[in-house]
Amino acid sequence: MIGVSLVCLVLLSQPAEPPVDFDTEVIPVLTKAGCNGGACHGAAAGRGGFHLSLLGSDPATDYDAITQALEGRRVNLAHPELSLVLTKPTGKLHHGGGAVLSESSASAGRLKRWIASGAERGPGRRLARLDVSPRRVLRTELPATITLRVMATFDDHPPVDVTAWTVFTPADSSAVGMVSDDVARINRRGQSVIIARFLDRVVPIELAVPYSDAPVDLSHEPRGNFIDDEVLRVLSDLRLPVSPPASDADWLRRVSLDLVGRLPELEVTTQFLEDASPQKREQFVDSLLASDAFADYWTLRIARLLRLHSLPNEPEAARAYADWLHREIQLGTPFDNLARKLLTATGDSHTVGPANFPRMVADARGQAELVGQVFLGVRLGCANCHNHPLDRWTQEDYHGLAAVFARLDRGRVVTATSRGAVTNLRTNEPAVPRIPGEQFLTEEGDHRAQFADWLTATGNRYFAKATVNRLWKGMFGRGLVDPTDDLRETNPPTHPELLERLADDFVEHRFNLRRTLRLIALSHTYARGSSIVTGNELDDRFYSRSYPRPLDAEVLADAIADVTGVREEYAGQPVGTRAVTLYDPLIPAPSLDILGRCQRAGRCEESDLAAHGLTTELHLLNGELINAKIADPKGRLHQRIAGGDSNESIVTEFHRHAFGRAPSPEKLRRWIERLATDDARERRDRLEDFVWALVSSREFRHNGGDTQSEPRSSERGSR
Repeated sequence: MIGVSLVCLVLLSQPAEPPVDFDTEVIPVLTKAGCNGGACHGAAAGRGGFHLSLLGSDPATDYDAITQALEGRRVNLAHPELSLVLTKPTGKLHHGGGAVLSESSASAGRLKRWIASGAERGPGRRLARLDVSPRRVLRTELPATITLRVMATFDDHPPVDVTAWTVFTPADSSAVGMVSDDVARINRRGQSVIIARFLDRVVPIELAVPYSDAPVDLSHEPRGNFIDDEVLRVLSDLRLPVSPPASDADWLRRVSLDLVGRLPELEVTTQFLEDASPQKREQFVDSLLASDAFADYWTLRIARLLRLHSLPNEPEAARAYADWLHREIQLGTPFDNLARKLLTATGDSHTVGPANFPRMVADARGQAELVGQVFLGVRLGCANCHNHPLDRWTQEDYHGLAAVFARLDRGRVVTATSRGAVTNLRTNEPAVPRIPGEQFLTEEGDHRAQFADWLTATGNRYFAKATVNRLWKGMFGRGLVDPTDDLRETNPPTHPELLERLADDFVEHRFNLRRTLRLIALSHTYARGSSIVTGNELDDRFYSRSYPRPLDAEVLADAIADVTGVREEYAGQPVGTRAVTLYDPLIPAPSLDILGRCQRAGRCEESDLAAHGLTTELHLLNGELINAKIADPKGRLHQRIAGGDSNESIVTEFHRHAFGRAPSPEKLRRWIERLATDDARERRDRLEDFVWALVSSREFRHNGGDTQSEPRSSERGSR
C-alpha cells in the first residue's frame, strides 16, 4: 500500500501537460501539411466544402470551420482518432489531397491530443519573436548541406523549438532543395534564398556559394565612393573577377542615355575625348544633371511611375500634371516634398498639377495600391482579399490605407470631404484609416497629411529605400531589389549594406535625386565594361560587369532621329518635339507604340519597357520607321552624299554619331569593301543599307554595353 501511495503521489506531482493552443499549435500543423494553402482548403472557395483562411491568417474563422461547421463532425471528442480532421489528412478516409500526415507523426499526435483535451481554442498565446538560424550562410564547396532551426518565443515564456512546424520554401528549387524537414542542400553556385514561414512570420535565409574555388583579389580595384566599397566586398565574397572599365566613349554614351535620355552630340563627344583632365567625368555628369534635358527625361521616368495619363475629354489635366512635375524636377525639389504635395493636393486639376495624382486611379483602393508601389516599393494588392502571403501586410493594412484616401472627391476639382469609406472585406465593416504595419488613425484631422508625415519621416526606411532602389535601376537596368515594387524581407537585396547606405545618404542629403544619381554615375561600378572575363560569365546581378539593356521606346526614337538627322513628327506637337517629352502616353505616336511604348494608363513597371518584340523587329527590318528617315533627301546621309563626302568619311561620321567613336580600322576596311561601286545609285543603296545596319543593330538599341561589335550586315527587307 505504501508503494502504491508513493507512485500515486509521484504521478500527481508531475506537472500537467499544458493544453494545446489552437492558434499557435494547431494552425502550424495545418500550414505545414499544406491544408490551408491556396491549392487546397485555403483557396478563395475552399475545397470539398471545407474552407480555411489562407495560411491560417484568420484563426477564429478556422476554429469555427473545424469545430462548428458540418454539425461538428470534423472533430470527435469521444473518439479523437475517428475525427475527420485526422482521418482525412492521414489517408484513412478518402482525401482529395492524398495522405499528407503520417499517423505516427508529431503533427498527427498534436491534433489527436488537441481533440482529446476537448478541442478548445486555448488560452490565446502571442508570438513575440521568431529566431531562425542560420540567417546567412556562405559555403565554399558543392553540394553543401545546412541544418535549419527555428525557435519561437510566445509572450514572455522561454523559447520553444518549432522547426518541425515551420515551412521552408526555396525561392529557386533548382538551386536549393530540402532533403528533409530541416536540412537544405545547395546545388548551385551563387546566391539563393529559402523562405521560412511560421504562423504569420516569414523570414529569409540567404545562402551563397562562390562562383569559383579560387579566391579573387580585388584589393587594388579603384574606388570612387562607398558604392564601390560595397560592391567589391560582395564580389570578393562570391569570388567574381571584374571586367575592365568601359572606354571614355562607351562611358560617355552610357551616362548620357541614362541621365538625359539622348546620345551625346558629336561636338560634345569630340571635346570630351580630347580632354585630358582627371575631373572631366565629374564635370560632364554635373553638366548633365544641371541641364534642361535632365528635367525632360526624368519627368518622363517619374511620370511613368506615377501612371500619368490624360483623362477622357480633359487633356488640360495631363498637361497641368506634366508641367508641374517637370518644374519640380527642374527646380530640384526634394523628393519627400514632392511626395507630400502629391499625397495632400486638392484643387482644380486643370491648373493644380499634383491634384491629378488621385485621379490616375479609379478609387481609394487603387490609390492605396499606387501609393504602396510608388512610395513604399511594396505590392499591397495581395492584402485586399487576404493577408499578404510573403510580407507583413494584412487586410487591415490594405483597407486601412485605402480608407486614408476614401474621403476624396475625384472629380475635376479634387476636394477632401467629410464622408467616404471603404469596406474591409474580412469584416464587411467600414475600414478604419491606418498607416500600414504601424497604427490606426484617429477620426480627427486630415488622414492624408498624417500618412504623409509618417511616409516622409527620416526614420521611414521604406520611402528612402524604394526611391534609391528605383534610381539604381534607372542607371543599371535592375534594382538592388528586383522587381523595384517588391521590397520585402523575403525578396532580399543583392547588396543589403549598399541599399542601406544609399538610403542613409539620400535622407542625409534631403532626398536629393541628383545627389544619388551623381554618386552612381561617378562610381567605378557604373563605369565597368560589359565584356565577359573568365570567372564572371554567370554573373547577372552583382555588377562585376555592365549589363546591356534595351533603350526605352522614347529614347530609341530620339536616337534614331539624331543619327539620321530626321526628326519624327508627332500629331498635334510642334516640329522638333523630342519623344522623351511626350509624357502623356495617350498622345498619338504610332512610331513609339511600334517600339514598345508603355501604355501608362495601366500599371507598367520599367522591367516591362523596351522589350523589343517581334513587332518591333519586323518594323526595324522592313518598315518605314527607319527606312523613311534613311531615304529622306533632307536627312544626314543624303546631305553627305550630295556634298561629295567619301564612303570612309560617311562611315566614320555615322559611327561617331551612333556610338561616340570611329570604327576600328578593321571595321572601316570591311565597310569600304562592301560599299565599293562605280554606280551612283548602287552606292546610295549600299550606304542606306549601312546606316540601316547601324541603327537597327543590337549595340545601338541597347545601353550599357561596349560598342565594339559589328552591326548586322544583312540587307534591309525593302527600300
